[in-house]
Amino acid sequence: MNRNLWLLAICQGLLLTNNVTFIAINGLVGLGIAPRGWMATLPVMGYVVGGALSTGLVARTQQRFGRRGSFQIGLAVAVASALLCAYAAASKNFWLLCFATVVAGYYNANAGLYRFAAAELAAPAWREKAVSMVMAGGLIGAVAGPNLATVTRELFPVPFAGAYIALAAVALLSMAVMHFIEFPAAPTRKESAGGRPLREIMRQPVFIVAAASGALGYGVMNLLMAATPIAMQLCSLPFSDAALVLEWHVIGMFAPGFFTGHLIRRFGALPVMGVGLALNLGCIAVALSGVELHHFIVALCLLGVGWNFLFTGSTTLSLTAYTPEERDRAQGALNFCVFATLALTSFASGVLVTTQGWQLLNYGSLVPVALTGIALIWLARKQRAAAAAGA
Repeated sequence: MNRNLWLLAICQGLLLTNNVTFIAINGLVGLGIAPRGWMATLPVMGYVVGGALSTGLVARTQQRFGRRGSFQIGLAVAVASALLCAYAAASKNFWLLCFATVVAGYYNANAGLYRFAAAELAAPAWREKAVSMVMAGGLIGAVAGPNLATVTRELFPVPFAGAYIALAAVALLSMAVMHFIEFPAAPTRKESAGGRPLREIMRQPVFIVAAASGALGYGVMNLLMAATPIAMQLCSLPFSDAALVLEWHVIGMFAPGFFTGHLIRRFGALPVMGVGLALNLGCIAVALSGVELHHFIVALCLLGVGWNFLFTGSTTLSLTAYTPEERDRAQGALNFCVFATLALTSFASGVLVTTQGWQLLNYGSLVPVALTGIALIWLARKQRAAAAAGA
């Protein structure tokens, strides 16, 4: 079990290397070749739109080819799409770049199931820690992603073309690691066809809150993170500073993975998610207090830790909402909620930061934070009422 989890954590880290590099450079490449400035983050949005559009297909490939086979298909798509991004950047073809990032979204949607696969590699009593441990693998991406973007930025005459080529190599490395992971046997088609209809699964309060908090928590994080490189450039801060901020942000996202599972196991998912929400509020307060380098670092670091608590908690919460034979359809629905929200926030971040500014963007992020808080309080009251009725 430990060997498989460590290898899956490495794959998670390589995924985050891809994601962080994409976030660090897609908006800047888009800003350089887009027909209009407000279109700059469309390539960032394309990545998550592709993920949202791919969730149904991913669920079917997971059922047809199992965990390892489906994950390997996703990594092959990652190689091809990264090379297509490099060609689009070299030819200054903005719409081809957007298309390539949409294709890359299939890899993102596929790899979004790593956290659920982690729970299947551990005994039921240790699922929280398994999810948290694999999420901690993202620390690889925290260090590798921003530095990869910085080192490969001028590798070729076209800015960042070398970064895209390097990402193809990262995906090939992940394919090699994935080959050695032994996953449990997937439910047969007959078993997967059993269980409750998806509508019935989604009507459960625990599913509603897990989906809403996971999607909105990720949305707030993406809204602010995707806009950060552009906001810092508009504030005349160099790209090396933006890479440093993203590095500390992703460290904040995944370093807590070494203990978030322990916290959830001891205090429960909802209290830990509540702390994550409070950290999001702290991030917004710091971001509104100034636009110096230290403001960006502290704000994005708080945002990362808050995201970890919310997303790990929502993932753990969702595991109680479905049975093994309902796995693929339930996880597909959860991922769709996340990627659809990411698509919206990726587009909104570029439009708001280039037309309204960094401050309004932060004020706008208070809306999903408030909605997440309402959802957590609603579920806590329902659980308390159910416990009282049972007693």
